[in-house]
Amino acid sequence: MYDKVPEKQKFDDDDEINRKCLQLTKWIEEAKHVVVHTGAGISTAAGIPDFRGPNGVWTLEKEGKKPNINISFNDAVPTKTHMALKYLIEKEYIHYVISQNIDGLHLRTGLPRTHLAELHGNMFIGQCDTCDSQFVRTTATSTVGQKYLEEFCKREIRGRSCRGKLKDTILDWEADLPEKDLEMSDYHSSLADLNICLGTTLQIVPSGNLPLRCKKYGGKVVIVNLQPTKHDKKADLIINTYVDNVIEKVMKHLNFEIPEYNKNFDPTKNQLPISVIEWNIYKNQVKAFKKLFEAKHKLFRERKQSEMSNEKPNSAKRKRKVETMFENKHLKNDISLTTDEIKQEKFNRNLKVEIRRIDDDAKHKTEKKENYCKKTSEIPNFDSDDDRKVSMKRKLKRGSYRQKDLLQSSNGPFIPMGIIIFSVSIAADQMFGEDHDKSLEDD
Repeated sequence: MYDKVPEKQKFDDDDEINRKCLQLTKWIEEAKHVVVHTGAGISTAAGIPDFRGPNGVWTLEKEGKKPNINISFNDAVPTKTHMALKYLIEKEYIHYVISQNIDGLHLRTGLPRTHLAELHGNMFIGQCDTCDSQFVRTTATSTVGQKYLEEFCKREIRGRSCRGKLKDTILDWEADLPEKDLEMSDYHSSLADLNICLGTTLQIVPSGNLPLRCKKYGGKVVIVNLQPTKHDKKADLIINTYVDNVIEKVMKHLNFEIPEYNKNFDPTKNQLPISVIEWNIYKNQVKAFKKLFEAKHKLFRERKQSEMSNEKPNSAKRKRKVETMFENKHLKNDISLTTDEIKQEKFNRNLKVEIRRIDDDAKHKTEKKENYCKKTSEIPNFDSDDDRKVSMKRKLKRGSYRQKDLLQSSNGPFIPMGIIIFSVSIAADQMFGEDHDKSLEDD
């Protein structure tokens, strides 16, 4: 993953940053559903290195160096960006956060699970191998790669403790993303009319492609990062500066102050020894957003179909497709017909369409053949050697003449090879007579 040379960091000038932050604030205020995608770049201010920056993990590893981590996950404190996102969710300016980070800093701000998807796991979460429930831990796990911890599930099922074994939730490269987190991320990214990417190069698949889901439905994508990203060409706004700098300016434009970190709202620090804090995404939550997504997609399809019906089809194939689509739609809405009658009617209509398609294809092939015959029957007239050579190159490029069937004469036009061979054979008969033919047959 780190074989590519890291891109150099780029910084916009102050005036450009102010202008772009003002535009971003305006879009946030106008949007109905805002989703934020966060990467390692938002945690560098907390002392946790990123991956592709100058001092990133993969950058230093490629140089044969070890990353210098001066702080542990247990001692790291949420940054201004983490605290601002939590505050904006409370004020309903932002509706969902999709994180690729495993540091657990979103969790430690007090951000509720209903507004957070963690696609690559969390150092402060353990998951039961029996009931799949997730629980908040007081300390970061010492293992990665979904290995077992020396803990047991305390969840009660029908009055009895589950007692399943807990394992960490940190994914390795070959593991699949958590299903519910990925589904929620997909639905929210599609429902959003504004996807904001903070501190991520969007290189990891599929999480890096999620922000583009909204483009299909007319949404916008904003990227805030110091390095070029995979989807810069598709972004509506790119801000090259530190993430904390952008968040501070946006909060100022919204007339909000960034709250300070308070450990009383940190579930990893404010836990009783016997307490159990679950960290689950429930099925009814996934189903609710699935319905919202399907409703939006249905409206999108109806609008597209309406636009197609108003457009003038530019080909016979497109015309048949549009007619068939609307005929089947009206047929389905006809209450007077039974199911068998609808099937029979669809079969008859599809048969007519297929017959029309065959006729159109035959007509197209006939026209193509006639045009080809007209082109090949033309005899080229050349005024000079240069004109002859240029015309020959064009003919060969179009495929009108095959190169192996042409012979270039030094002072005249091109003569087909068949005529040359026939002329040579007649001359040989006249010069050598029948004995020459017999000798050839004997050979």
